[in-house]
Amino acid sequence: MANIYDVAKEARVSIATVSAVINESAYVSPKLHRRVQDAIRRLGYQPNLMARGLAKRKSHTLAVVVPDISNPFFPDVIRGAEDKAQEHGYNLLVVSSDNDPKKERSYLELLLAKQVDGILLTKAPGKLPEAFRGQPGRSNPPIVQLMRSIHGLKGDAVFADDWGAAYEGVSHLLRLGYERICLITGVKGVSTSRRRLSGYRQALKDWGVPFQRSLVAAGDYRAESGYLAGLDLLKQRPEAIFVSNYLMAVGFMRALRQYQLRCPEDVAIVTCDDYAWLDSFSPRLTTIDFPKYQLGHQAARLLLERLARPEKPFEVVRLKNSMCLRESCGHLLRSERARPSNTP
Repeated sequence: MANIYDVAKEARVSIATVSAVINESAYVSPKLHRRVQDAIRRLGYQPNLMARGLAKRKSHTLAVVVPDISNPFFPDVIRGAEDKAQEHGYNLLVVSSDNDPKKERSYLELLLAKQVDGILLTKAPGKLPEAFRGQPGRSNPPIVQLMRSIHGLKGDAVFADDWGAAYEGVSHLLRLGYERICLITGVKGVSTSRRRLSGYRQALKDWGVPFQRSLVAAGDYRAESGYLAGLDLLKQRPEAIFVSNYLMAVGFMRALRQYQLRCPEDVAIVTCDDYAWLDSFSPRLTTIDFPKYQLGHQAARLLLERLARPEKPFEVVRLKNSMCLRESCGHLLRSERARPSNTP
């Protein structure tokens, strides 16, 4: 296997010149640059990327920290980030915190040790580790907040419209004439859960329907929590439910079958997230879809721009949702009621 000395001999230049070409660390004339590159191709020389990164103080590696890699929401987010990173010559590392602050801290420390150039972070509950606080939004490596906002951290961020998703989904159910509408929330202590609860409450308020705490159950964005929350909420005899994500909706459907109830005849359902396979469900689920690929793509864009221009103004991107109307909301069974004069 060829080494840097072989390349220098083949190109008839010094080792320092070969190093300058590989690491882009000093000016080399076009003529010598071509000779070195030609020698590298002829010999099949593979530079030591780690050493190259240390020389340039760049690893050309980004990292994305997600709370649950088994959640089907995140592969599209990661793909969007990966495509953008690859477009600019960066690799992407992926780690999953399982919504565990201790595990997340351990991974963040590892990423620091690996000298990644930047991090896309969907935060687990809890505070950001001390090493990443420093000057607001100017941590090293820089962080872009992805989906979940981080308390006390000002900086680049990309969010879906969590509040709007809940507001639109619940308003749709109210428009169809349902009033006793339950909610299954997400992970306690994260911004997405708070915003979806707020959107739910505002929709009820705008339609003149009193908020009842007994109609709200906590979940954790996983199917089992949707099942357990469903067993509890179905005792309240709801007419409809807004479920904060698709996996919990799957769990809720299981609870519905256990109670021998039907959707939408007995309980109507609207949930978040949409996937191609949902057309295979019976009934097909009405969803508020988040732009998953765009979330990852835009977050990686912000991170790459931050690396290129560290002092540029912070940018916060909020992406729009789309509603996918299907049978589970009961719209085929009910005609929309007239909207009261005080509703939006």
